[in-house]
Amino acid sequence: MTSTTLLRLAARTSTVPSFRSSYVASARRVAVLPAAPSSHVGPSLCSRFSTSVRRRSDGHEEESFEEFSARYEKEFDNVQDVFELQRNLNNAFAYDLVPSTSVIVAALRAARRVNDFPTAVRIFEGIKAKVENRGQYHEYLRELKDLREELGVQLKEDLYPEAS
Repeated sequence: MTSTTLLRLAARTSTVPSFRSSYVASARRVAVLPAAPSSHVGPSLCSRFSTSVRRRSDGHEEESFEEFSARYEKEFDNVQDVFELQRNLNNAFAYDLVPSTSVIVAALRAARRVNDFPTAVRIFEGIKAKVENRGQYHEYLRELKDLREELGVQLKEDLYPEAS
């Protein structure tokens, strides 16, 4: 027998009609129910495919740079595994700003805590990509030099001098 014949035979089994009939009966019961007026749900649920409530982002205020820094310092202090570290780094670098050195220090300490050397090196690559010019990058490097030496984090430029 071919696979299409087997598929046709499987589709003709008696379990499908009983499922279909119970499904149709329950669908009819839902359609018969009157729509209860509700202010928080919106239009009646019978007329919509989805039963979820629309969410609007009215209550979100702008976050200052200091609040951003404090939030991500706290996030990196609570990191327990590599996934959380990389997720927080991805979120921090997704913003249209360069994270402060305090956030970078917290991220590097988190990378050391979860013993993830490659991510620590990639943090500096992220800084290099986010800054506007090489002078700013060198300021970050100068400010974070002691921490880099303490944690043993090398730069990609030091590891692969011919690539840079």
